[in-house]
Amino acid sequence: MVATRKSLSADLQERVGAFLAARLQPDERLWVGLSGGCDSVVLLHLLSRLGHGKLSAIHVHHGLSTNADAWAAFCANYCERLGIPLTIRHVTVAAASGLGLEAAARAARYAAFAECAGDCLALAQHRGDQAETVLFNLLRGTGVTGAAGMPVERRFGKLRLLRPLLDVSRTEIEGYASDHGLAWVEDESNADTALTRNFLRHDTLVAISQRFPAAEASLAQAASHFSEAAGLLDELAVQDWQLAGDGDSASMRALRQLSLPRLKNLLRHRLRSLGWQVPVAARLEEFARQLLSAAPDRHPELVLPDGMMQVARGRLHWLAKKQ
Repeated sequence: MVATRKSLSADLQERVGAFLAARLQPDERLWVGLSGGCDSVVLLHLLSRLGHGKLSAIHVHHGLSTNADAWAAFCANYCERLGIPLTIRHVTVAAASGLGLEAAARAARYAAFAECAGDCLALAQHRGDQAETVLFNLLRGTGVTGAAGMPVERRFGKLRLLRPLLDVSRTEIEGYASDHGLAWVEDESNADTALTRNFLRHDTLVAISQRFPAAEASLAQAASHFSEAAGLLDELAVQDWQLAGDGDSASMRALRQLSLPRLKNLLRHRLRSLGWQVPVAARLEEFARQLLSAAPDRHPELVLPDGMMQVARGRLHWLAKKQ
């Protein structure tokens, strides 16, 4: 059993090494998001053993738990033992923002991550997290992009965000931690099933897995299939933009040659490429229908948090909100 566990541990290091070798240049600075939990502790240990020369860690202190200071101290001690520089960012979670506590904490955390001065940020989400994300998004009525879950790599401001453990199970991660005698902290909020993701993790997925033992792996595989489909839709949107778009606007005549689903696909892609928030499906569909049916003297517009889509002089314009 020991030999098997050690071979699995070595396999995990090899897989993560191959993942990074395909995506990271030796001179690029790599940050690791370190919460102090098992997943991020293992990821940082793996990366330290792989010997990347420009490795740093960042810990986000949310201040939501009475144990938050102890978690930060644990991370500082762990990084000191590994010889890895650590940055601790204190954030204020806007609990009354209307987002909900989970989403507000995530927004604060990612805002802190965005301040990292480097090239890449590695996060420790694993296959179980991917399964939860897919299930959560599907229950919200998501489209193809949401059903694709978390990408293994994407642009994140000036950084590239990487998820080296996204195809790794929690069991494999805990096995690696055991093999290497690693300690970690336990966030007591992870057991609170009043929080949606915890409910999905501890109740919903457990119940589903009793009937479908491979549910976690199957949901993660489905995410991969949806990701391919989303990529194809993006390629189609790029082709449509090349025919309809010119600079910062698009020809209404060309847009009206598109079917409703294809027009919505182009609008979503354009908004994402600008970094704007995509509206809920009903609002986007209503606006797309107006574009297809409005008389020449009508000027449909859709006001969004980041700006406005507006028709003027036979063209659809994207007008960013003035800061």
